[in-house]
Amino acid sequence: MTTQDRFVNLRFFSESFKRFLPNPQAVSLAIILIVSFILIYSLSSLLMPVFASIVLAYLLEGLVGKAENLGMPRLPAVLLVFSGFIACLGFLLFYLMPLVSQQAVELIQHIPDIINSAKNGIMRLPERYPKLISESKIQQMMFAVQSELLTYGQNVLSLSAASVVGLVSAMIYLFLVPMMVFFFLKDKNILISWFLQFMPRNSNLTVHVWEEVDIQIGNYVRGKFAEIFILWFVSYATFATMGLNYAMLLAVLMGVQAIIPYIGATLVTFPVLGVAYFEWGLSGDEFMYLVIAYSIIQALDGVVLVPVLFSEAVNLHAIAIIVAILFFGGLWGFWGVFFAIPLATVVKAVLTAWPRIGDKNSAIFADMSSKDDPSMY
Repeated sequence: MTTQDRFVNLRFFSESFKRFLPNPQAVSLAIILIVSFILIYSLSSLLMPVFASIVLAYLLEGLVGKAENLGMPRLPAVLLVFSGFIACLGFLLFYLMPLVSQQAVELIQHIPDIINSAKNGIMRLPERYPKLISESKIQQMMFAVQSELLTYGQNVLSLSAASVVGLVSAMIYLFLVPMMVFFFLKDKNILISWFLQFMPRNSNLTVHVWEEVDIQIGNYVRGKFAEIFILWFVSYATFATMGLNYAMLLAVLMGVQAIIPYIGATLVTFPVLGVAYFEWGLSGDEFMYLVIAYSIIQALDGVVLVPVLFSEAVNLHAIAIIVAILFFGGLWGFWGVFFAIPLATVVKAVLTAWPRIGDKNSAIFADMSSKDDPSMY
């Protein structure tokens, strides 16, 4: 290889590096993102109470900020919001969860009866359509479904929070998480100032990306909690008024289904309609009324709630949302699914704000980095 060839190769790699990392601020942002991802991924099992406390404090900070905007000092605002948080936590732990657990156990115990009821209806299909399906195939399918459902139900019942490890973990969460949430809210400015001393000097690009991400994530997560609460309340009021069994359990499922876009609504349809069919059958008017009410709730969620609550959120393509759910859910389970869209928003914000060769923003950030005042840090 001649000297000229080596020079051409070096120039090619240099231009490629500059195209990906056009200025020092892009390097700083890339390092911060990589280090943050590695720390969260590697320490999530050990420091989950800390991460959960940070997330909850971040969500409650919006309410504290609104109270401060009304003229309330920070400490009274923190105490007021934290008291509301503790009240909601007590309602969740001492009323909602025991009731939902009880109804879940009752529903699982009635799975054989539900299967037999469905089987009687399905077994009439070979009589009506003998050329399409046979009775033996129906029996094989029902036996397989019954075995899977019974196995799943037994596994759910075997999961007991009374185990030593589960009890210790629950006690740690119940004590540490609220305490850390309070101190994260109370000492927010102190903690942020301590954290910023480890940040690079030229971090204007990082600040720019964080400001955009902060707005989008805050709007999305707070809107998502509002959507879950509204769906739960409306569904419970509807199911209880109609006299549907396991109303609270099904209402909670209706709220939780909002966490998983597109997929959640499909999954919740089966238990709601299954319980209604087992209770009333297809011949009664109650089943048809429930189907209509359920369809109206789902339509209002998609047509009214989502546009109103997420009007300021970043629009993501359906494929991007599904990929984000699969990827982050595989990494961090439930929390990965819940924060899949916010994390996808982070990725989109980084890609949008990332400086490129010939981009005006690249020149602006480069100029800003050269004029950074050390005294600011």
